[in-house]
Amino acid sequence: MTTPGIRPLVAGNWKMNGSLGMAGTLIGDLKARLGQGALPVDLLVCPPFPYLGAVAAALGGSAISLGAQDCHAANSGAHTGDVAAPMLADLGCGYVILGHSERRTDHGESSATVAAKAKAALAAGLTAIVCVGETEAQRNAGEELKVVEKQIVESVPAEANAGNTVIAYEPVWAIGTGKTPTSADVEAMHRHIRALLKQRVTGGAEIRILYGGSVKPGNAAELMAVAEVNGALVGGASLKAEDFWGIAEGAARSAG
Repeated sequence: MTTPGIRPLVAGNWKMNGSLGMAGTLIGDLKARLGQGALPVDLLVCPPFPYLGAVAAALGGSAISLGAQDCHAANSGAHTGDVAAPMLADLGCGYVILGHSERRTDHGESSATVAAKAKAALAAGLTAIVCVGETEAQRNAGEELKVVEKQIVESVPAEANAGNTVIAYEPVWAIGTGKTPTSADVEAMHRHIRALLKQRVTGGAEIRILYGGSVKPGNAAELMAVAEVNGALVGGASLKAEDFWGIAEGAARSAG
């Protein structure tokens, strides 16, 4: 077990992919697999906003949790196209992904913005999955630890604790590229994040730290066995039940 006492979380970030048909088939397949035998792992799916209601209905009373991919920092107001955290909770979401590198890059989100969103999510009773990670240029310059530390300091609100916050480390250069850092690199970063959380956050020793960045069934067990890796934030592989389940099985093996 990579961190004693912490149950792994395998979260699927569908990004801007899918359809109603695909969502129903995928959830049905995952539920069927769960029916054949539960894993010692928490499962989470995060579909695009338009499919949240349908996926919530499909999940029914299953053990799979529902999450969203973003929220606004305000609970209501003149914010056309945005979605508030209480709305997500009203739909049955338990989690929300915040500060993903694609949001930071495509929408210019700062860590201060991420922190404000996380604070709103926590107030709405959601668990915030706060994403951090360095670019390839920053890693090549030897700045990866400093970059991620700054993101954590500025993105994680004071209200965070082990019960309402998850950290997802996603090296930006590994997302969707097929590249992955070495196990030693992943361990060094996750140990650094753990040390920061212990210093700054209530219950920092118990907060789940996920790894994301080209996680596949073939490398999941190795990555999930790394010290202080408590699960995965999965992108493309979460769109196929067989692949997502294979990653969950890899996490289960690492959990002992």
